[in-house]
Amino acid sequence: MSKSIWDIRARGIDASASSGKNLLTAKINFLIKLRQGRFELHDFQKEPKTYNSMRLVLAAALLSAGLTATAQQPAETQPAQAMSGQKTKAEKTSSAAKATAPDDQTSGITEEELRRMLVGKPLFLRGSYISDSLSYGAHGELDGNAPPAPFTLCAVQIDKVHLSKRKVELVGARYGLHFLGALAYEDPTKAVDRVKITQKKRTLKITIDRELVVKAKKVKTPKAKIGSHDEPAAGEAAAEPKTEAAANLPADQPADPNAATKTTSPAQSATALRGALDRIFAGTIDERMIAAMPDFWRLYYQSAAAKTDYRPSDPTVLRQNMVDQKAKLISKFEPASNEYAQDHGVAGMSLYHVVIGADGKPGEIAVARPIGFGLDENAVQAIRAAKFEPAMKDGKPVPVLLDLVVQFRIFSKRTAKTSSTPASDKQAEPSLPGPYSVQLPSSANQ
Repeated sequence: MSKSIWDIRARGIDASASSGKNLLTAKINFLIKLRQGRFELHDFQKEPKTYNSMRLVLAAALLSAGLTATAQQPAETQPAQAMSGQKTKAEKTSSAAKATAPDDQTSGITEEELRRMLVGKPLFLRGSYISDSLSYGAHGELDGNAPPAPFTLCAVQIDKVHLSKRKVELVGARYGLHFLGALAYEDPTKAVDRVKITQKKRTLKITIDRELVVKAKKVKTPKAKIGSHDEPAAGEAAAEPKTEAAANLPADQPADPNAATKTTSPAQSATALRGALDRIFAGTIDERMIAAMPDFWRLYYQSAAAKTDYRPSDPTVLRQNMVDQKAKLISKFEPASNEYAQDHGVAGMSLYHVVIGADGKPGEIAVARPIGFGLDENAVQAIRAAKFEPAMKDGKPVPVLLDLVVQFRIFSKRTAKTSSTPASDKQAEPSLPGPYSVQLPSSANQ
């Protein structure tokens, strides 16, 4: 039996039918059974007439069946393809989400990150400003004027942080440093007390500008007319690169510190803000803070770092026990206190190393045992204004190192009020001794 595609046998069809009527009936029955899928292969070559007719019919049937199968195939595979398309789309969306997910370190900075950096941490204000309302630019430079202050009055603690598009607002309090008697070769960081000096119902407010993040503008290129070969005018050609340069600002290009700060990159804005915070605050008394201090504080911290006592930079300076006549103070010496120390009860003794020159003038000064709260600055100022008698050796004045002790006291407000009262012509009555004494009432008023 031939396996040709044209070898067909239909169940119930008389292959030997020769009349046209029988042939038409055979064709119709064949198509019906072919449609129902009930046909078998058979060799029709014995009847050429029937074979040729059925060959045409079979060709038409196969073509119809092929079209039907093609039409049915998408309907069957469409759900799978749809699910596959959805999966691919979901994967692309997930990949895009991962690629565009905000990263605080590379794409921006959040308010929560600022809280972790600042809130509740013992900080110091670089630059040492005493105002309770400070404003800084986007790069950490001070806006406006603020009176300078000793660094011992510039410890701060941030309590609240608010981040907006254009600025950062910090609210906290100011603290003073009270040294508890550490010597230079001891660890001064472990012998310091932080005392809150911001008054009740008042706060320290610090505002820091931010680099404004703007969206890059799309440059519209004018469409050239078909068939037009006219060159643009010179003015237009010169203006076009400027527009593109202004609109397509590189994302990693830093802003101009001397101009209004804008950027198209959130990462650049975050970097600028972190840099500004580093220029404004210090977590510890670091080398940058020490470098900005006066000489007498720098010498103190250098000695603390070396864990040794202070030594004069001039090797010819002698000690008091090496001379025939010691240097001594010959003028009035009473360093002033300040309102912060008085309000918070900071008093006591402090010690300073002073180089007294051969001319009797104070030279290099170093803190030996600080007291803090801005009182050390007052002590050094008083030392520089004092007069000394130089040390003598072999009948000649010589430079010598003098250790000078300074005493700070707490003054009573009642004493200050009494001392500010104008003196009366009447002779004052005897009063009780002591710094808190007041005048007794006269016998005439009793």
